[in-house]
Amino acid sequence: MPPPHPVRRCRETAQPEESFASALLMKTTINASVKMPPALHARIVSLAETRKRTPHALMVQAIEAFVLREEQREALRQEAMAAHEDFLLTGLHVTAKEADAWLAELEAGKDVEPPKCHV
Repeated sequence: MPPPHPVRRCRETAQPEESFASALLMKTTINASVKMPPALHARIVSLAETRKRTPHALMVQAIEAFVLREEQREALRQEAMAAHEDFLLTGLHVTAKEADAWLAELEAGKDVEPPKCHV
């Protein structure tokens, strides 16, 4: 019977082949190459010198900020799609006029309940 997953022979020892993602998670860092226009690289180097950091550190920080922002954007998109699906299924909603009136009361400092959804 064949093994349940692909195996890789390594010095006469069969070991399960790791997925690329799980292999990445096991490492503390990986090397990645980013090709960029020379002008952008010059800007990064200049900023790194000003901030007394390495260009590498700035690039890692920028990539982390970008990925976090995009993950948040995707979560918001998924939430909006789910809300739209819910509206399509139930028809429940508040009008823009009702929402504006509620927000105006909140802005005025009143602690009011949101308007009730209706069909």
